[in-house]
Amino acid sequence: MRAVGLEFTEEVFVLKARVKFSKQGCMKFVGHLDMMRYFQKAIRRANIDVAYSAGFSPHMIMSFAAPLGVGLTSDGEYFDIEVGVCFSSKEMLRRLNEVMVDNIEILSFRKIDEGKANNAMSIVAAADYTVTFRGDYRPATDWETKLVEFFNQDSITILKKTKKGENIIDIKPMIYALSCSNEIISMQLAAGSINHLKPELVLEAFAQYMRTQLLDFALEVNRVEVYANEGTEEERRLITLEAMGEEIA
Repeated sequence: MRAVGLEFTEEVFVLKARVKFSKQGCMKFVGHLDMMRYFQKAIRRANIDVAYSAGFSPHMIMSFAAPLGVGLTSDGEYFDIEVGVCFSSKEMLRRLNEVMVDNIEILSFRKIDEGKANNAMSIVAAADYTVTFRGDYRPATDWETKLVEFFNQDSITILKKTKKGENIIDIKPMIYALSCSNEIISMQLAAGSINHLKPELVLEAFAQYMRTQLLDFALEVNRVEVYANEGTEEERRLITLEAMGEEIA
């Protein structure tokens, strides 16, 4: 405890932690704000000593990385919290998973060093996805070969609609990888606050290339992993958000 003028404040130790979870099944229809409320309640039910902001309206200190769109599943979602009393990663996983609903699973609970404790949302640079076509929605035969040709173009332009209007943009620099195997499309795309590309836009551009139209509800999209970039934009060194932390013994 230390004196500040005539007041006394207590320095409280907090540990910054990163939580990784999966979101599958019917939970894909739950939006981002409702997921935030769900985890706030779940953390309290798990009796975790989570930190709150100061002031007249304190709120749980929590930061989600790259909110997932409604209708998408994921193997790798993240949020950061600050905790006071903290047990081992194994114990924190047990406590959280005991209060999870079906189709939500906590996969890891890791300590984040101060030097790497940036806001989870602010450090996101890329994401991996897998995409499949539902039933009879898939394009004509030989579309896998056409997908390779599509990606090998020097530029891939789309008409992107925003609140400010419509712009023609080249999305090729934001597609880091694109391949297909057994009718499963794998792609690594730019993500984050500066550059962010949705897999649906990539497939819409591919449909235009095939001179066809991408029908509503044609795609099943799963986000596999989320990355930060420890290199430069020209020479990326991607690292998973999970790998930036360490297990608590």
